[in-house]
Amino acid sequence: MNQKLDVFVLSDGVGETALRVARAAFAQFPEMDTTYTKYPFIKKDNQLENILNLAKERNAVVLHTIVSKEICQTINQFCQNNQLVYYDILNPIIGTFAQMTHQEPLRKKGLLHELDKDYFDMISAMEFTVSNDDGQNPKGFLEADLVLLGISRTSKTPLSLYLANKNIKVANLPLGPTTSLPEQLWKVDPEKIIGLTNDMNVLKKIRRQRMIAYGLDPNTTYSEEDEIQKELDYSNGIYKKLGCPVINVADRSIEETAAIIMEKLHFNGYKKS
Repeated sequence: MNQKLDVFVLSDGVGETALRVARAAFAQFPEMDTTYTKYPFIKKDNQLENILNLAKERNAVVLHTIVSKEICQTINQFCQNNQLVYYDILNPIIGTFAQMTHQEPLRKKGLLHELDKDYFDMISAMEFTVSNDDGQNPKGFLEADLVLLGISRTSKTPLSLYLANKNIKVANLPLGPTTSLPEQLWKVDPEKIIGLTNDMNVLKKIRRQRMIAYGLDPNTTYSEEDEIQKELDYSNGIYKKLGCPVINVADRSIEETAAIIMEKLHFNGYKKS
């Protein structure tokens, strides 16, 4: 029979950090029937007193991420006096860092959400990148931190998404002799454009494999050397007209190509993270 356990999660903020830590810890004990109750925005008032008395009544485990020294002492002392199992998640770490750095902590709640600005910037970059994939929105070229160009199978989309995770807003555009280029492209700073290319043999192999994966005949115009060469020549001509940097993605991982791109962005003042 599973052992039942009440876990009270207390926080002077929204309580997500404490709840995640609690869930991560008790996930190691799958035989336990664990019930979590979250109490956010804790203050030293009657509400806190009622919560602690309820914890005593239920013999609950108390986990908290309270930065106020006064409230911490109240919770910890109550749990000790009433033989409740408790865990003060933040303060042992804060105390260690204070000793190590010889600095006093701010004891200010909600700082994690201020630091989470990078997270929200990443979400914004990801949303922008998805909506500007494959030239869906030509106006996006003028708003992007980076524009990726390339013929089919030059890793435009996976590169775009990887870079979006680095808080870079990316728009990409497929190139081909029969495609028309949006006028907005010619208004973009060439230093914000990267042209992607690939080797003939690599492209031929990738394209044939893709056709086979779709259950189609691999011997099509899409994978013919003459057609691929036309596409390569066309794209190289566009890169030359734009005056943009060109990267050959052959035998490079997405991470390697992204590192080269970010290095180029950094040198030109466009690096976002």
